[in-house]
Amino acid sequence: KILWTALSLFIFLVSSQIPLYGIATSKTSDPFYWMRVILASNRGTLMELGISPIITSGMVMQLLAGSKILEVDQSLKEDRILFQGAQKLFGMAITLG
Repeated sequence: KILWTALSLFIFLVSSQIPLYGIATSKTSDPFYWMRVILASNRGTLMELGISPIITSGMVMQLLAGSKILEVDQSLKEDRILFQGAQKLFGMAITLG
């Protein structure tokens, strides 16, 4: 558990420092300055995405499965595992651009 916690913390801290491509930084006042100080984040970084990529990928995958574009049988464990893995992979693809 300690190793998992340390790894998660490391990923969070690295993601809080990686800038997003196309986000212009400005010197105007930042209303979330103190929150960023507490969470060790910078403005315009990867952590600014939040849970948006995973939610978006989940919605798109559900729409594709619901419209029968993707053939997924949710009663089969193998299909569920494959579908969830595809959702996570799609979420990473959305995050990385």
